[in-house]
Amino acid sequence: MNKLKQILDKIKDLFMFREGGDTDNYLIPPQVTSGSILWGILIRSAVIIIITIILVVALNKRELAWFGVFIFWLGVAYPAYRQYTEFNKRVNVLQEETLCGKCKYFVKESQLCSALDEHISKDNIPCDGEMWEANMDLF
Repeated sequence: MNKLKQILDKIKDLFMFREGGDTDNYLIPPQVTSGSILWGILIRSAVIIIITIILVVALNKRELAWFGVFIFWLGVAYPAYRQYTEFNKRVNVLQEETLCGKCKYFVKESQLCSALDEHISKDNIPCDGEMWEANMDLF
């Protein structure tokens, strides 16, 4: 049973099906960022498109292309939407609860301090608050 769980975890990692969670607010670097979500979209899209083309050409049935569109929704679009929704919820919490979240150098999409090019977390403030400048868009 433990071996099966390890295999499923490797498949999740390979195709970027992880949604992340509150623990990402403490990890450096975080597991899920907007870049990792986009990378997962590209990988899953390529796999589904290639398999669909091979099936349509090999079986000579164009009706299978519609099946590919349905699988694209289930395997690419919906998981990406869920990941992005969870990512936004998590980063909003991080933005509210940390000093970095209100700084002008904070890049929400990648959970990054743009001045020092380092990921931030609840436990890690890269500049220790010394370079903090208010983001006037938030006030």
